Amino acid sequence: MSRLSIETPGRAQTVVESLYRDVERRLSASPPGLCPVDMALSFLRLCHAQTCGKCVPCRIGLGQLTSLLESVLDSTATVETIDLIEKTARVIQDTADCAIGYEAARMVLQGVQGFREDYLSHVEHGRCLFGLNQPVPCVALCPAGVDIPGYIALVRAHRYDDAVRLIRKDNPFPTVCGYVCEHPCEARCRRRMVDDAVNICGIKRFACDHATGKTPPPCAPSTGKRIAVIGGGPGGLSAAYFLSLMGHQVVVYDQRPQLGGMLRYGIPDYRLPQEKLDADISFILSTGIEVHTDTAIGRDIAFSDIEEQFDAVYIAIGAHNDKKLGIEGEDSHGVYAAVQLLRDIGEGRAPDFKGKRVCVIGGGNVSMDATRTAIRLGAESVTCVYRRRVADMTALAEEIEDAQGEGCQILPLQAPDHIEADENGHVTALWTRPQIISEYGSDGRPRPKNAREPLFRIPCDIVIVAIGQAIDAKPFEQVTPVVRGKIQAESDAFVPNTPHVFAGGDAVTGPATVIRAVAAGKVAAANIDQHLGYHHVITVDVDIPPAHLTNSPACGRVELKNRPLAECIDNFELVKCGMTEEEAQQETSRCLRCDHFGYGIFKGGRTSKW
Repeated sequence: MSRLSIETPGRAQTVVESLYRDVERRLSASPPGLCPVDMALSFLRLCHAQTCGKCVPCRIGLGQLTSLLESVLDSTATVETIDLIEKTARVIQDTADCAIGYEAARMVLQGVQGFREDYLSHVEHGRCLFGLNQPVPCVALCPAGVDIPGYIALVRAHRYDDAVRLIRKDNPFPTVCGYVCEHPCEARCRRRMVDDAVNICGIKRFACDHATGKTPPPCAPSTGKRIAVIGGGPGGLSAAYFLSLMGHQVVVYDQRPQLGGMLRYGIPDYRLPQEKLDADISFILSTGIEVHTDTAIGRDIAFSDIEEQFDAVYIAIGAHNDKKLGIEGEDSHGVYAAVQLLRDIGEGRAPDFKGKRVCVIGGGNVSMDATRTAIRLGAESVTCVYRRRVADMTALAEEIEDAQGEGCQILPLQAPDHIEADENGHVTALWTRPQIISEYGSDGRPRPKNAREPLFRIPCDIVIVAIGQAIDAKPFEQVTPVVRGKIQAESDAFVPNTPHVFAGGDAVTGPATVIRAVAAGKVAAANIDQHLGYHHVITVDVDIPPAHLTNSPACGRVELKNRPLAECIDNFELVKCGMTEEEAQQETSRCLRCDHFGYGIFKGGRTSKW
């Protein structure tokens, strides 16, 4: 007999590992609207199966917790049972020997405290508070509520014009979103249970690139009402588009020479070509919207005058100001604000970074845009400095990968300390304070803290600050409440204590995404219309192809390819290539049509009008 032998996974272990991967896929595909008590019970059973059974809190306590939660779902529990669940979970959390029992109990405790009303509803009424309004995960997670399965089916049927028409029912920027949307719709795609999420954003881009229709839908008869929209970005133009379709006369005011907001002055051309943005804006304006560019509120026209002249006002000014670091040397020559830099380039004033060493501070999408832009401006080297880990960066993973692929070095766990300048005031180096990752914060990310290491010097000629954006709400402070730089508005976009002022988008929520700005504009349009005494309906006459009654075998996800690196780094031409027709057909066939199958067929998987 040998003393030792090489261990190889047995058949049972191989199957167990496969089952674990299946569980991971199902968790990642969990729809946004599950019964929280049922979900907590399922997780608890999984945790109980993972325990070793050595300590009593795990072996006995988790089993007792399971029985108590089952009684809640069976409607045999009482209000005292909920208190007992909380007490039991706290005892297990305090006495379990290892993290398996501790984390299982913490999860239950967090749940019973966080959604206690759902527990009470099960006990008192025998049902969950949860109401399944939108059973299709991708549609539920799209802020604008776009009919995603519908337009995917239309693309599969080669009906590209109809697909774009269907998208525009809820989102008048289909082309823009096909190129730069952060696609939250893909986060819970049920296709993840099989293999991976459908490339929804890529399919949208394919539809827009191949659609030919440019005729807007007919507007409703004129109401005689005049509405002012302040801000010509995605939120303001979305509201203007829908209000115009409802028959209202809309006038848009924007302080920049051209419409588009951050779409034009904040997103580089290599991600969003200007002609694509112009196409969407032209379509929106073709509904009869009046535009005044180069017009700043408070400088060229008083907000009070606008209030008097219009029946309603929608404020969608976005977040166009930069945040400051507040460190020594920030006013040195060679320090750029990222948003201002991108705006200057959008207006044709690109600086010359040839041969320069550039440091970018920040970890969001704007910092990645600034990083990749600096490379295209001829920088000798570009280093992105971030105070957390790369895994904690808020930028899209694909943007980080592309930046690194183009030659950017990401330096994590380094917090800016001060900027060094020469006798002429020009930047010579960025000094950073090394960080160590620490406890988790309220935002769900581990906090960094100062490490016991000396300051680190990064020689550079240019420093680009990309740590966030601020809102210029001063022209509206006398009329609308502004708290911490944000206009205070209700969930329906109405600004309290005003006669007919509404606000939305980044001006209310802080910097967010394009699709969230579009959604805010849609909400504002519906509620302004109602405020004026109307109830216009936005719909579209597009027949959705029936679902294919076939099983879909596992199939790899089609990813958009980049042009060769050598063709990208010295120009601002589009980097990502769209899908081919073959790729689009394969990717659309992966859609499981949740609007027809599963809960979709019972609850109605389509909102045809709003």
